[in-house]
Amino acid sequence: MKTSIKEIPNKYKISELVHQKTYLVNGELKAWKGDFTEVKSTISSTEVYKPTLLGTVPNLTEKEGLEALNAAHKAYNKGQGMWPTMRVADRIECMEEFAEQMKTKRDEVVKLLMWEIGKALPDSEKEFDRTIDYIYDTIEEYKQVDRDAAKFEKHGGVHAHIRRGPLGVVLCLGPYNYPLNETFALLIPALIMGNTTVFKPAKHGVLLLSPLMEAFQNSFPEGVVNIIYGRGRVLATPIMKTGLVDVLALIGNSKSANAIQANHPYKNRLRLVFGLEAKNPAIILPDADLDLAINECISGATSFNGQRCTALKIMYVHEDIVDEFNKRFAERLDALKFGNPWEENVVLTPLPEPDKPAYIQELIDDAIDKGAKIINKKGGQTSENYIFPSLLYPVTKEMRVFKEEQFGPVTPIVSFKNIQQPLDDMAASNYGQQVSVFGSNVKTLAPLIDTLVNLVCRVNLNSAAQRGPDVYPFTGRKDSAVATLSVHDALRTFSIRTFVAAKDTPYNNAILEELLDKKASNFINTDYLL
Repeated sequence: MKTSIKEIPNKYKISELVHQKTYLVNGELKAWKGDFTEVKSTISSTEVYKPTLLGTVPNLTEKEGLEALNAAHKAYNKGQGMWPTMRVADRIECMEEFAEQMKTKRDEVVKLLMWEIGKALPDSEKEFDRTIDYIYDTIEEYKQVDRDAAKFEKHGGVHAHIRRGPLGVVLCLGPYNYPLNETFALLIPALIMGNTTVFKPAKHGVLLLSPLMEAFQNSFPEGVVNIIYGRGRVLATPIMKTGLVDVLALIGNSKSANAIQANHPYKNRLRLVFGLEAKNPAIILPDADLDLAINECISGATSFNGQRCTALKIMYVHEDIVDEFNKRFAERLDALKFGNPWEENVVLTPLPEPDKPAYIQELIDDAIDKGAKIINKKGGQTSENYIFPSLLYPVTKEMRVFKEEQFGPVTPIVSFKNIQQPLDDMAASNYGQQVSVFGSNVKTLAPLIDTLVNLVCRVNLNSAAQRGPDVYPFTGRKDSAVATLSVHDALRTFSIRTFVAAKDTPYNNAILEELLDKKASNFINTDYLL
């Protein structure tokens, strides 16, 4: 896509480069005087295609990574620090202050989302707004958790006051495709539960944190939030080798997750919170409403160019309807508008990874060599920063696109006669996040659903796969996830049940009553948060 700079609306032009010259450690925005890494967009702002320089970020070394870790470790202080022992209401107040300051940076963050990762304007705005909602929803859910815990239980002659406590130091590594929302879906619940954090943003979608650095500094005590920039191998590896990380929170791929956790010397102590890859299938039954199925499958396969773990990445279509499905799907695919993120009605946007078009082309070439064809006319058309979505058919197990998570604009179609074929393929797959099923016959759907819920963690009936609403559990089987994320589940994921127990004796009861009366303890407290 070649766009003249005159065609870019003034409010979205890069008038000034963003040079992130500091990193956040122990409550201080420390000036970096070493090497910097250039941040470029694959979107061109000149007549002749050329990646656009957006700014620079620090290229920190192992020394700065360990400095950030030590700050988080000191702030947690093995559970004795101010943040983990703070009253719930006070931690909530810090989070509310951060959200209020974050809201003032909406335009800056949205603009950088578009340029850095090529996300369309409406989706960039939605990501920001959804993240703000997520923060407030988390606060309200935490209040409910605290209200539920504001009581004593008694069983077998023992009083118990049960709450959820923090786990320790969290190393948080976010993804490039949702660099704000999914990163904060890890960071926010980890923080509010009393953990301290070291956070390294992804390679793409890194500058959009710059407008929020002061908000983090102003809102949280020293050492609670530490933000570092640089290469994962340089920073994450030595951090993990110290054994001081209690929770590894990562959204990415399983190979990276395995490599990073392998560096930890005390595996039994390490809690894992992973959102990983998926190969979510759509199953289109012969009695499906084709208009509905095609609408949902187009959305599921092409939203943000398929660069979502929840995207529909392979489609099983019954042989009785596959020709009609392919014809109509191909027509709809070719009608999608490609353009820059701020253009009206744009659906397909430049890919943020410079090498992604070449990788997608490899998958296409491999499939064609093994018997597949590109069904849609525009499929595979390539420019400097994009490759138009290809509908490939017929796809077989021998093809790379059948097995690999493409994370980009290519859709493989597999024809099936017996429903057992897609079920067996899903059972044999390394992944198990979601599936979309399209059909109307209840007698067919009922046993199918009963099997599918044991193969994946979310079955979408006549709708595309998705993460939200955020109150619903988000997880996966096998290589697709470890732990569960959602507003409620994330609070549980980043905490552990802990309690104070006392035998029901006059001596103990008098002490407990005095603790409650004088409100001397933040833990033994029955105050009710409104």
